[in-house]
Amino acid sequence: MGSKKSSTRPSPMAGGAASLLVALLLSVSAISAASSSSDAEAISRFQEYLRIDTAQPAPDYAAAVAFLWDQAAAAGLEARTLELVAGKPLLLLRWPGRRPSLPSVLLNSHTDVVPSEPHKWEHPPFSAALDEGSGRIYARGSQDMKCVGMQYLEAIRRLRSAGFIPDRNIYLTFVPDEEIGGHEGVEAFVASKEFKDMNVGLVLDEGLPSLGEEYRVFYGERSPWWLTIKAKGAPGHGAKLYDGSAMENLMKSVEAIRRFRTSQFDLVKSGAKAEGDVVSVNFAYLKAGTPTPTGFVMNLQPSEAEIGLDIRLPPGVHTEAMEKRLAEEWAPSSRNLTFEFKQKASVLDKFGKPAITPVDSSNSWWPLFEEAVKRAGGKLGKPEIFPASTDARYFREIGLPAFGFSPMANTPILLHDHNEFLSKDEYLKGIGIYESIIRTLATLKGSNVDDESRAEL
Repeated sequence: MGSKKSSTRPSPMAGGAASLLVALLLSVSAISAASSSSDAEAISRFQEYLRIDTAQPAPDYAAAVAFLWDQAAAAGLEARTLELVAGKPLLLLRWPGRRPSLPSVLLNSHTDVVPSEPHKWEHPPFSAALDEGSGRIYARGSQDMKCVGMQYLEAIRRLRSAGFIPDRNIYLTFVPDEEIGGHEGVEAFVASKEFKDMNVGLVLDEGLPSLGEEYRVFYGERSPWWLTIKAKGAPGHGAKLYDGSAMENLMKSVEAIRRFRTSQFDLVKSGAKAEGDVVSVNFAYLKAGTPTPTGFVMNLQPSEAEIGLDIRLPPGVHTEAMEKRLAEEWAPSSRNLTFEFKQKASVLDKFGKPAITPVDSSNSWWPLFEEAVKRAGGKLGKPEIFPASTDARYFREIGLPAFGFSPMANTPILLHDHNEFLSKDEYLKGIGIYESIIRTLATLKGSNVDDESRAEL
């Protein structure tokens, strides 16, 4: 019986499959390499923005606007600079929609940052140093809020590269002076003709990092009351005991304020309320005594003493009750005390309603926002009141819905702190989140959003 020789020659079909597999692997490899390159470029652009020193009180707005103008051109956006106040440029960008009559979406961010103490940082605050081991990018503004401004731009780059065209106009604003109150920034902007012509239906602004997996979103914020309390009394010898000295009068007020502060803080510590839902009171300064070249006169009781208070009120608080407490308990005239507001923001909008944005089905933008974050693989926590103040308040004051949102999960809150950082992975994830948000909000789904948005306006 003859033997059969086995053939090791591949069949044409097997050879074709192998070639196809190799081609697919090469394609996947090329895509992966392109993605890595794109991510590296996005991180590099973020670092470049962070290295521009826009710290108050002398922010380099010109350099920031020049950089952002170039980024807008690269992303294919229309750009113009508004200088509503001399030396305070506001960069306004537009991505035209196919139906410009629809209410637009405004993506707002501020270009200024707070000062820092460089000797207390691990890396210089404007170096944008990347720690290769941890992936952290250290810089002032990495969380507050240059990250968000660049994430807007990077998300639009991606969407345009994918061929996406928005139905409605998308605007981006890079505004000055948020860190010092926004009076010559967004407050001036919302009163301008340029803003009214934009037909804004929804605003996105800054939020806060989350220590866990869920992203935080804010629908309102506490309003700042900044004030001074001044005490007067007869001066006297440092050894003399007598009633009604300025310091005694003021310390009685300090004790009353401290008790109130403790009662509010206890609600937060116990978990009964979130930080944004209580009235916060903090002492900003204490000024008293008779100065000398080397210190103070120690054997003289001063005739005047003064404290500064930073009070933050949530939208639902009874301001009349707070003013009564202030006049009768904290600064009663019967103890030779007076008070003066340095800033007194309203908790109400111009229509007399609490300045909050609905986060339920009554606000047609809210389910779209939720859907967009979920589609990008993110999860939202329970909507909150922002514990401090942002530029979003100026939009809510005129009745516009505004969400505060900064996609930073698994990140400690280091806004205004030493060693502020954001990991590059979280930054890149945030770009994907905003890509989904912008795509969803820019796409008209039936007439429901359009009609309800017009009604809100």
